[in-house]
Amino acid sequence: MKTFSMTHIGRRREMNQDYMYTSENAVGKLPNLFLVADGMGGHKAGEYASRFTVEKIVETIETSGQTEPVAAMKEAVEAANRGLLEEAGRDAAKAGMGTTVVAATVIGDHLHVANVGDSRLYLINHEAIRQITRDHSLVEEMVRLGEMDKADAKDHPDKNIITRAVGVVPELSVDFFEVELKPGDTVLMCSDGLTNMIEDEEIKKIVLGQRDIVEKAEKLIDTANENGGKDNITVVLIEPFSDEVKEC
Repeated sequence: MKTFSMTHIGRRREMNQDYMYTSENAVGKLPNLFLVADGMGGHKAGEYASRFTVEKIVETIETSGQTEPVAAMKEAVEAANRGLLEEAGRDAAKAGMGTTVVAATVIGDHLHVANVGDSRLYLINHEAIRQITRDHSLVEEMVRLGEMDKADAKDHPDKNIITRAVGVVPELSVDFFEVELKPGDTVLMCSDGLTNMIEDEEIKKIVLGQRDIVEKAEKLIDTANENGGKDNITVVLIEPFSDEVKEC
């Protein structure tokens, strides 16, 4: 396995409210763990929310006895949600804060994913780019209900309104996905600072067109900034089978 991650403040923001975590080594009962969070909230509340959530998820999984990945991630995200709500209740400056989160672990040839909000996980190979997570956003709900065309959603003025976030309501609903991985697959986790600036097909072209995993991440962030860099940009790339030698 090869991984590489980067985050950038972008060209318009005064602070970076994204936060990420990557470990190719075991975290608790999970063999590896990858997280991306995109915080929201005034002053520094969004920055606090994303960092707190990522750190609480890691801490919970480290001490959890859960061996099943969905159970471990669910327990951890719910613990982060409770913690954020408690913090907001104690500090008026943090009221209304929240964060997206997308979490992943690779176990054998399967990828296990959890997500809340509109940060995304993609699976990319020479055949296609496929968004595995489902955005919890107002425009995505309208697309699913047939009230808006997918093409129109990209530039809709309400595209940044999310319908689910960690730290907003006591009963949090988390989506889970399981994907079979194959040689040649690249996993991309990212905040919407990337996906609002680069179309999916261009993301695929960039990922497949660079020499190595570092250049892929750098090119994605550079392109998002060249296209306007309107938000913080975070990229986590995972090449699950990169160390395997092909049989002759």
